[in-house]
Parts: sequence; C-alpha cells; structure tokens
Amino acid sequence: MAKRSKIQTEQTVQQILDEAMKQILDIGYEAMSYSTLSQATGISRTGISHHFPYKVDFLKQLDSRIGNLFIDRLDFSCIQSLQNSWKASLKQPYFIAIIRLYFSICGSQQVNVNRYKAITLASEKALSELGEQGRLLVNALVGQSALLLCNQPAESR
Repeated sequence: MAKRSKIQTEQTVQQILDEAMKQILDIGYEAMSYSTLSQATGISRTGISHHFPYKVDFLKQLDSRIGNLFIDRLDFSCIQSLQNSWKASLKQPYFIAIIRLYFSICGSQQVNVNRYKAITLASEKALSELGEQGRLLVNALVGQSALLLCNQPAESR
C-alpha cells in the first residue's frame, strides 16, 4: 500500500470530523458509530479508528467547534436578549442536539464534563458580558432546557 501524504491524511481526518459533527447534530452522539461514519464517508472502520481510537476522541477534536456553534445563536447584549435567544434557539434541532450531548456527557464515566466547551463558553461569555447575573441565567436556562427535554414525547427525541 502506498504511503499517504500528510495533506491526504489531514484531508481524511477533516472528512471524518465533518461527518462526525454532522452525525452528532443529526442523530446524536450515542447513535453515531464507526459503522455509521464508515458508511457515510467510505472510509473503513479500521481507517477511522486509526485516527480516532476512542469514540470520545471525536468530542475532544470537535469540542471548540460545537461550543462556537452553540454560542453563535445566543445574544449576550442584555439579560432579556440572552433569555429570549436561548428560548428561540431551542427550536433549532442542532441547538437541542448540543444540549442533549451535554446531558449525555454528564451521565458518562468516559468523558470529563468540565472539558465540554459549549455550556462553559456560554457561561463565561455571559459572565464577561453581563456579570454574575448572566452566568446564573445560563445555569438556570440549562436547567430549564433539561426539564423541557425530559418532557418531550419519545418520538421527537
């Protein structure tokens, strides 16, 4: 087998990460697997696991990207705007998927929830833009989101 160039390897890794991101947002982290990634990318499961030996490695690589996607929808100009933008964002499937991922990580023994940037970035930005009241609001909104997700009918999950 011919040796792949560094550029080819980087392109392959990026292709895998792009598909992993898509699947995390579309079908969820739990449903994403080496098999689903292989089917979507045409890269063998062995090839994928060569670059990402553990499933959690996808989260480590995509953490900043997921976090930025999450906070991009939020308006930190004032408390009311943050609250309104959060509630409006809860109508976006990818926003819900990111929150669902956060709660999934909270219950996992394999992933350190403190490393998950989406909620941390929102909390830090709220603190810097709006003070302690903003940080507390993010915590409250996370809790409200948990209740909302728990009360959703099973078919919409």
